[in-house]
Formats: sequence, structure tokens, C-alpha cells
Amino acid sequence: MKIIHCADLHLDSKMESNLSREKALQRKEELLKSFENLITVHAQKNSAGVIIIAGDLFDTLKSFQKTVKKQVFHLIQSHPEITFLYLKGNHDSESFFEAQERIPENLKFFSSEKWISYDFGKVCITGREITSFVPEDVYNELVLDSGRINIVVLHGEIVKSTGKSDAPFINLSKLKNKYIDYLALGHIHSYSCERLDKRGVFCYSGCLEGRGFDETGPKGYVLLDVDEEKNSVSQEFIETSIRKLYAPEINITNLEDYSDILNKISSDIDSISRKSLVKVILKGEVSEAADIMTESFARQLESDFFFIKVENQTEIKIDYEKYRNDISLKGEFVRTVESQNLPEEKKARIIIAGLKALSGKEV
Repeated sequence: MKIIHCADLHLDSKMESNLSREKALQRKEELLKSFENLITVHAQKNSAGVIIIAGDLFDTLKSFQKTVKKQVFHLIQSHPEITFLYLKGNHDSESFFEAQERIPENLKFFSSEKWISYDFGKVCITGREITSFVPEDVYNELVLDSGRINIVVLHGEIVKSTGKSDAPFINLSKLKNKYIDYLALGHIHSYSCERLDKRGVFCYSGCLEGRGFDETGPKGYVLLDVDEEKNSVSQEFIETSIRKLYAPEINITNLEDYSDILNKISSDIDSISRKSLVKVILKGEVSEAADIMTESFARQLESDFFFIKVENQTEIKIDYEKYRNDISLKGEFVRTVESQNLPEEKKARIIIAGLKALSGKEV
């Protein structure tokens, strides 16, 4: 038996923080297309009978569009051979679903009131929606049959995690030795898989598509292969994203000339796919004379990528000796700032900003 574990699709996200309205709309359509591909390509190819959605199918009520939900329902309804098990996450809301609307028969839900289980032969898939603090009783109420193949679904952040913090914490120690073979998690947008105990593992599938530059790296889903005769579950991460996001750090220490910096950026990102979204982060130590023009660099490179931006995180190395005896406006400015009763770090920031302004550069 094959099962797909995915999460954090955020299908109605606005996608407008970096992109133009036209490209934001294209990315919104690509998020939905990734979900469609998951069903029509990956589930079909692997003969997957169940798709687990471990939270955050949609994003927020503010961005929610009923047309997106209709498309999702149509995709689910069009594939009755697949059972969709949807556990709501911290971004999801009961208000996404109206009481009078017809829910596809093959779309099943979990509950925040109790553990809900669905049986598929020897496989038992159990989940619970957790919206706030997790009381001890939640863990005590999870009772599984040691003779079954047990998959447990939750959405939240594990105690040992250091990622997002707007969802309830899940205490892994309370889930050990409960006969869990696979703990399907949602909320963290990158894939990870580790041992839970001697019997099982816990996995975050990550999201299908990265939406911002805090979501770089491979994106996709986990394919579970259940062997009922051997009582075993194996898992494989499958990358599916239509576009990838990259945030390369490029060291431009000692470079000053505009063309040299642009050539360094171009060379370092040459291997990145042209359909990607890229945020170049300039690093290193440069002089105040360095011709760093982030917006101009981005304009020069924008035709090579779906989206690109350049961010300057370099540190300016100021030659104070050069200005102490310099009879110029810059020299007078540096001497004036140095004479102030300010922390050295603050003096340096003021001097850097002032020298940039006096040179007609971006501040």
C-alpha cells in the first residue's frame, strides 16, 4: 500500500511580498498546480490510495478565496480512488467550510475533541487537531494496537525544534513507545525525518512549494510504502516544486568597481536554474568607495530569473587615518563624528551612512 504525506500547502497565499501582481498571480496558480500534480501525477504513478494533509491546506481567512476551495474540491472529487485525510493546522479555520456545502465523500477530517482513526486493512491512521496548549490527557488518550501498522498525524512544533513558534508544541517523549510506526507532522516547511523510538520515526514532509526566502531548499512530499506482511513502513522524500528559492551569500571583499561586483554575482549564481526565485546576499568587508548598487544589480540580472533581488550585508572598512588630516567635507565630517561621545559601533554606522551620502550613493 502506498500513502502520500504532505503538509503546509497554503494554497490561497497572496504571494505579493516580493513579486509583482502578475507574477504573484502566477505563483498562486503554481501552488495549486503543485497540488494537482501531487494527485494526477505522483499519486497516480505510485498507485497511492491515501493522501494525508497534515495541516495548513489553506492560509488565512483574509486571503481565502472560495474559487480556490472549489478547485481543490473538484480535484479531490475527481479522484474517488484516493482517500484524502485532512487534519487542520494553525492557519486553517473552521470557517473555510460552510455547513451547507457538499464535502467530497473521499475527503475525511480529524477532530480537536478526540483522536479519530481511519482503517485501511492492517493500517490505522490516527490524528488529532491541536490548536493550543497540549494537555497531558491528549497523549494519555492515544491508545494504539501494537499489532496494527500505526500512522499518527499531528500539526505543530516538536519541543526540540527551533523553527516557527506560532503553533502548539508537541512533546515527542509523550509519544514514544505507543506503537507508532510513522508520525506524520506538519508546520515546519522543510523535510526532516528522525527516529521516534525503536519502532517508529517522525517526519515533517515540508511544503510543496517555497513561498518566501525563509523557505529555500528542496520542497515536496513523503511517499510511504507499507508492507502489511512484514509490518513495516518505509519512507522516501520526493521533490516536486515547480520553482525553487535560493538565497546565496556572495563574498565581495575588496571589490570596489560596479562591473567587478556584478561579474562576481553573475558568476556565483550561474548554476542556478533560470526559473528560480533568487535573493543574492552580498557579504564581506569593502571600502566606502565600493560601488554597491543593489537595485541596479537586480535590474541587470532580472531577465535571467523568474525573480531576483540583491541585498547588501557587507561591512564597510573605514580608513580613518585617510580622513583625519584630509582637508575636505568628508574629512571634517569624520573628525566631527569621531569627537562625539558615542559607542564606536554607532560612530562607524554614522560615518558609513554619511560618507555614502556625501558620495551620492545609496544609504
